[in-house]
Formats: sequence, structure tokens, C-alpha cells
Amino acid sequence: MRSHFCGLVDESMIGQTVTLCGWADVARDLGGLCFIDLRDHEGIVQVVAEPSDDAGNAEVVKAAAAVGYEDCLRVTGVVRARHSVNDKIRTGKVEVLATRIELLNKAAPLPFHAHENAGEDVRLKYRYLDLRRPEMQKMMRTRIRLVQALRRWLDARGFQDIETPILTKATPEGARDFLVPARMHPGEFYALPQSPQLFKQILMVAGFDRYYQIARCFRDEALRADRQLEFTQLDMEFAWVRERDVQDAVEGMIREVFKEVIGVDLADPFPRMTYEEAMRRYGSDKPDLRIGLELQDVAERVKDSQFKVFTDWATNPDGRVAALRVPGGAGFSRKHIDDYGAYAAKYGAKGLAYIKLGEDGAVSSPIQKFFEPTAFEALVAAIGLQKGDLAFFGAGTYKSVSDFMGALRLKVGKHMGLVQTGWKPLWVTDFPMFEWDEEEQRYVALHHPFTAPAVDDIADLKANARIAVSRGYDMVLNGNEIGGGSIRIHRPDMQSAVFDLLGIGAEEAEAKFGFLLDALRYGAPPHGGIAFGIDRIAALMAGTESIRDVIAFPKTTTAQCLMTGAPSPVPDAQLAEVHVSVRPKPDKA
Repeated sequence: MRSHFCGLVDESMIGQTVTLCGWADVARDLGGLCFIDLRDHEGIVQVVAEPSDDAGNAEVVKAAAAVGYEDCLRVTGVVRARHSVNDKIRTGKVEVLATRIELLNKAAPLPFHAHENAGEDVRLKYRYLDLRRPEMQKMMRTRIRLVQALRRWLDARGFQDIETPILTKATPEGARDFLVPARMHPGEFYALPQSPQLFKQILMVAGFDRYYQIARCFRDEALRADRQLEFTQLDMEFAWVRERDVQDAVEGMIREVFKEVIGVDLADPFPRMTYEEAMRRYGSDKPDLRIGLELQDVAERVKDSQFKVFTDWATNPDGRVAALRVPGGAGFSRKHIDDYGAYAAKYGAKGLAYIKLGEDGAVSSPIQKFFEPTAFEALVAAIGLQKGDLAFFGAGTYKSVSDFMGALRLKVGKHMGLVQTGWKPLWVTDFPMFEWDEEEQRYVALHHPFTAPAVDDIADLKANARIAVSRGYDMVLNGNEIGGGSIRIHRPDMQSAVFDLLGIGAEEAEAKFGFLLDALRYGAPPHGGIAFGIDRIAALMAGTESIRDVIAFPKTTTAQCLMTGAPSPVPDAQLAEVHVSVRPKPDKA
């Protein structure tokens, strides 16, 4: 139907006849002289319909005058130099003098204009119109180039693209599974995979050595800007490797892909930091290194004060008292400080203490009275407080203080304009093997239960489970975890021991993971891997904070597809076929 794309018409085609297809981005009738900005996925070109002595041309002008916003058109015409150059578009030096304009489909009045900032619910309901917008086209094409570049890199290095099942076994350990009733097996269910983890490990046992897959994964969990119920990851696994083998390979991949797709040179090599250091300095296992602010431990400086909140936690082995120095923060009003306190409370803070040192050297602090003058001066000096600065303090369990002070650090850094431009990648390594779940009174895996511990001795692992370190690692970029992986457990006795520490008994382990334990008994090689979040990386490359902008048909934060109306009720007859009945919704109290 067309000879060229709208956005690719250029000066080399002047004098040529072209046929273009697209939508009317703008249509203007200037009293017989008509201009149409015709748009397709490659861009926009100006089409002109002008009066002439040619009898047939009157029909062209008439057709152009009748064109409405987003009408679907086919235009034939001659490329010529444009009188007034438009440097804002790629085709700005040329235009197409129309000799024929065909209306392929008249557009009804649109629910929103492509150039207006419509609400997200409207955009998602009419996603096909939203995706027509040049801004969305650009972001989606960034994602497409990302996936193409990853595949080229992997294929060139002997990685094998192998598909793994979508209908699989329910093995909940972390997020909830999506369950699918099995019609041919009444009362039994498949699960949609949260990741291809177990299958890719089995592929290593099967001798495929280097595997990858652009995999669709599913987690029934709460949604936010960087989470969706269904998402896409680059899944990778290597046999016969240690941590650095995996890390060095994929670091090179990410560096090359960023250069190819968006022209960015990432650091070479990426800096490295242990989990313990990341939490101590930044209060996060995915620190944003573009913000220079750091937490400081001050327990030793406050343990002898009369401020009970500080002294209790400063002398508690599981406690932490941390300070965050904010250069120039003395200008914060009391309302600003209270707002920061309320923000920190969302992340578990019971309150925020502070010291303000004015430009004149005057101190303002609700905790000063709890310190001896020399001890207070020593505290101020220890955190490096200068005139015009402010310091926030948090006390509590080590984890809670790290969480809320880490969140506060990000908030203050953004508010104060302290976020540097550019890209700051990082490897975070040596994660804890386990976390203690107070509610369930058992250990849970920090990564997943198939991550290998740093020690090979089972007795050592069991004796020191609380402080055990794993062979897990994450790749972080600008405060976002873009990839997470580990060396896996390849010995059945170690895997059984880890299950036992996680409260998964032998019977439950056999029921859920018996096929994996069996596979490990048959000469499983040492292996490890990593998975990268395609949606998250694409969003970073496209410069958007929401992964919904780089997913063609995303769900809302309430887990709905507004365009199709999913989820929706299913007729009783269809439910009966899969042996499922639906309980009535509980009455609202």
C-alpha cells in the first residue's frame, strides 16, 4: 500500500513520487491551501494540497480539507523542498505535494488528544490510541532495540535460547502463584511460573551449559510503578562457573547494550560493594550512588546520653542509631522537618531526632538537653556538621533504621537537588543467606532457597545460620536492582539442609521439589546465573519512572486491564468444566 515511511522521507527523494500511509496528526485548511502532518511509527512528514490549474487537483484539495484529527489516510504525491524548514522533525527540510488523498478510515472523536497529558486510566482504557503517541512509540521502540541487542549479544556467544513451561507446578516460596485449574485432572492445578529458576537449573544438569530465555513471569502481588503481575526477564544460567565468571560476562553484556541502544558508556569495571557495606552506608541493598549523602553510625557517641531511645538501641546488639547529615539543611522549616518525619514513618520510623546548626553557629535541637555539653559537641563534630547543616537521627532495630533512614536519604537527596546526572552501576555482593521472619518464627531465604551458601560445610551453615552469607549478587543501576542472581546449590545434601533451615521438612521438600533433588543426585555441575528485568531496564533507558510506559498492555495498580475489562466473571458452565466453584464474596462489615 505504501512505498515509503512518513518519517523517512528526506532530501534524497526530492522529485520522486511516493505513497505514504498514516494518521493525520494535524490538519489545517488555510482557505484552499491545506497542510496535513501525516504520522506513522517512523515519524511525521508535512503533506501539502494546493490549488492549481489541474482539474483533478480540486478533488485533492477537497479531500484534504475534509481530513480530521487521527483520520487514517493513504497519500500519493511528489517530494519537494520545504519553503520553511522545521528543524524539530527529521523530515523538516521536505514536504510532499499531494496528487491523491484517500481516506482509509474516518476517526471518531477521540477521548483524548495525543498532545495532551491525559490521565493514566483514560490512556490505559484506550491503550491503542495511547500507543500511537510519538512519545509512547519512542519508549516502546527503545524496549524493542534493547531486546534485539540482548539477543544479538547472547547468540554471538553461544548461549542457547530454550523455552521452559508456562504451565508448571505450584511451589510457593515468596510471592503468591497464579493458579490454573487442570480440566483433565479434577481438583488439581498448574501454576504460572514466577521465574524459570528450577527448569534452568535442570538444563544445566542436562548439559546445555549456557542457557537464556526472554521469559514471561507471573507473581500475584501488589502492584506499583516498577511492579506488574506479569513481567519479562532475561533469564540466564551458566554451568561450571563461580561468581565472577557470571558477573564479568553479564557486566560486559550490559555495558555493550547500553552503548548500542542509547549511546551511554557505563563504568568499566562496575564498582563492587558488599551487602553489609551498602546497608551501613546507604540503608539500602540497591543504593543510588548518584546521591552523595551517607548514613553514619553514632551508637558509640550517644550510648551514654540521657536520651532513652538512643541509649536503649545503642546498647542493643540488634540495634542501630544512625545519622544523616544534610548540607544546607538548616534552612528547613519545622514543617519541612515534620514532613520528613511523617515520610520516614511510612518506612517504620517511630520518630526523627535532629540537630540544626545555623549559619550563625546557633544550635537548634530537641535532643541537646539530653547530652553533656562536651559529649554533644563531640557528636556534632563526629558527623561533620558545618554551619548551615542539619542532621537527622534514627534509632531502632538495625533493619528498621536502615530501611527508614535509607528511604529518607533518597527523599532528601531528591528534594535538595543532590541527584547527579548520569549512570551509576554497582555490584552488590555477599548477601545474607537468610532473614528471620518474626511472624512465622522461621528463616526465609533472602534471594531464593536454591542460592548456595558461602560455606561448603553443612554443620557450619546450621551452626551459623543467623550470620550465614550467600553466594548471591545483584546488579544495581541508579538505585534500581536491574538484575539478581547467585551461584546455585548443586549438591542434594546441601539443598536438603537449606530446606530444613527454612522450615521445609523432608516430606514437604519431596512433594514440592522432589524433581530438583532427584536431578541434583545425577552429577549436577556447579552452576549459577542471573535474571535481568527487561521492563525495568527499558524504563531506565527510556527515561520514565513507570514500567507501564514500556509495556504494551500493562495492568493498573489495582491489577486490572482497563482496555479488555480483565479480570472478569466466568460463566458457571465454564467453571464447571474445570471443576471449580466460586465462593460468594464476604459481606462488607
